[in-house]
Amino acid sequence: MPDIAEFTQYVPGILLSYAALLVGLISPGPALLGLMGVSLDRGRHAGQRFALGIGTGSFSIGLLTLTGLSAVLATYADAMTAIRIFGGLYLLWMAYRAFRTAFRKPPAVNSTAIAENTRQISGRGYYLRGLALHLTNPKAILTWIAIISIGFSDGAPLWVGAAIVVGCGMISTSIHLLYATAFSTAPAISIYRRAARWINGLLGVFFAVVGIRLLFSR
Repeated sequence: MPDIAEFTQYVPGILLSYAALLVGLISPGPALLGLMGVSLDRGRHAGQRFALGIGTGSFSIGLLTLTGLSAVLATYADAMTAIRIFGGLYLLWMAYRAFRTAFRKPPAVNSTAIAENTRQISGRGYYLRGLALHLTNPKAILTWIAIISIGFSDGAPLWVGAAIVVGCGMISTSIHLLYATAFSTAPAISIYRRAARWINGLLGVFFAVVGIRLLFSR
């Protein structure tokens, strides 16, 4: 167990790591926009499973970073290249799905039909999509490297890294679940029905632009 002096020495860095994560969660990115699209189009059940996948991905990246991902990326330049290629291809796939939804005629259904349709969707499938999106997101990986660097300095005990990874993982999961719930509310669904094509079209453009940039960046 850490003593009081050790605890007070490292807590500011841990809290700063949490703050850095919150800033990253507030700023729009592939995970947030992907979650918004799923929650609006498929409802709360799908959005929450997608959010749990993102949260698991966040925790996994944090754990890998703590155990040496940053050292691997610094030593092997091809590792980041592979991550960037997989991330770019996945984002292009997300763009294709968004464009397909944008050009598809939206069905006129009531709230009961939406709930029934949502229950037919595989929760595991949306969970895996959220997980894949986050694990192949270079922004998330680089953000975690920064987060670990902020709070886990040289010589810091292991409990500091554990507090950062577990705390940030819980924060990420909770915030994304809140996003999924908010984006699937009746007002949000009503707005989405009126602007579904525009929303999905913009999501498609965003995913396509970011995916292409990832594939061709050096």
